[in-house]
Amino acid sequence: MTSFVQLLQDSQPFFIFLCGLLGLLVGSFLNVVIHRLPKMMEREWRAQCAEMNEQVSTGAVQESSKPAHTYNLQTPRSACPNCGHQITALENIPVISYLVLRGKCRQCGSAISMRYPIVEVVSGVLSAYAAWHFGFGLAAAAAIIFIWALIALTFIDFDTQLLPDDITLPLLWLGIILNLFGIFTTLSNSIVGAIAGYLVLWSVYWLFKLVTGKEGMGYGDFKLLAAIGAWLGWSLLPLVIMLSSVVGAVVGITLIIVARHGRNIPIPFGPYLAGGALIALFWGEQLTQSYLHLLTP
Repeated sequence: MTSFVQLLQDSQPFFIFLCGLLGLLVGSFLNVVIHRLPKMMEREWRAQCAEMNEQVSTGAVQESSKPAHTYNLQTPRSACPNCGHQITALENIPVISYLVLRGKCRQCGSAISMRYPIVEVVSGVLSAYAAWHFGFGLAAAAAIIFIWALIALTFIDFDTQLLPDDITLPLLWLGIILNLFGIFTTLSNSIVGAIAGYLVLWSVYWLFKLVTGKEGMGYGDFKLLAAIGAWLGWSLLPLVIMLSSVVGAVVGITLIIVARHGRNIPIPFGPYLAGGALIALFWGEQLTQSYLHLLTP
């Protein structure tokens, strides 16, 4: 074990390769999280609503409120949504299986979404880049975990406009814990970043609601920016907000003009927060210094 750790420390190419490979494998699991976690949340909400309405007192409703079978991140096994064919281990090799199967189910020939290999490739590439950027150590391991969480949150928000507390809240606390050791910033900056991240969007939410009478964003966005602040510190929050706002505005206007996306149809903000956080994670200090240099006479 000691010799293997030494190999990772001494050989940067091997460390990068291993992190990239691990990212591919975890990317396959992230696909499961992206697909199943919202469904698990929905089932839990339905059960809670049934209990709150005291409908579980009758046998018929009680039976309907219970899940027909166990459904979590492990059970049941992944299967084709069209024919129910259970995916074997050989059919679940990241990217390779998709290419071998030519993007189709082996049993019925129905198309497999490009989403799956995209998530795997993005996870693998970003994990490898984090390994190269930070080098062997705790910072690289932490950055990779941060990246995985942001990938899951991005695609869940795209699909459902939800940012699950099951990911955002542990991410927030993990950022504070890691910064006890000064991994990305000081502990005080981390705590202030978490507080400021939440309050900034909370204030925008209520200001927008008072002016328009509508909700401009969800509470999950507050928690995600709080988590980002806990990881990167308060000083990088302006950069994250600026980047995410600019990209979000450009994408939103493009959707309205090109894709005729209705103005009243909400656009998830979480993916843009995640994108801004990734840019700040890798290049935040350089971008901030460059910006301040331009402002300095």
